Amino acid sequence: MKLQDALFNWLQIRLVADARQDDNAAKETESFFAEILRDDHKLEDVRIAAIDETMVHVRYEQEGKTKLQMFDREHAEQLLSDIAANPKYN
Repeated sequence: MKLQDALFNWLQIRLVADARQDDNAAKETESFFAEILRDDHKLEDVRIAAIDETMVHVRYEQEGKTKLQMFDREHAEQLLSDIAANPKYN
């Protein structure tokens, strides 16, 4: 899986896990993507650094360097919106 895809997948499920504290499946899935980032891409300290009106800022360390990746907020929050809109999951 490409780094960009793995980061985005991690971000989407992290937003879900943060919003749905009792959702164990979301927590497990977030751990899965965190493992991919750590093991396959050698990232450390992956975190959401900021959320503004239009972007979500993800900061991480790779090979001793701090890096920042920004994602469109609406796109990043789409999974959470989809889950919230489906009564089956609420």
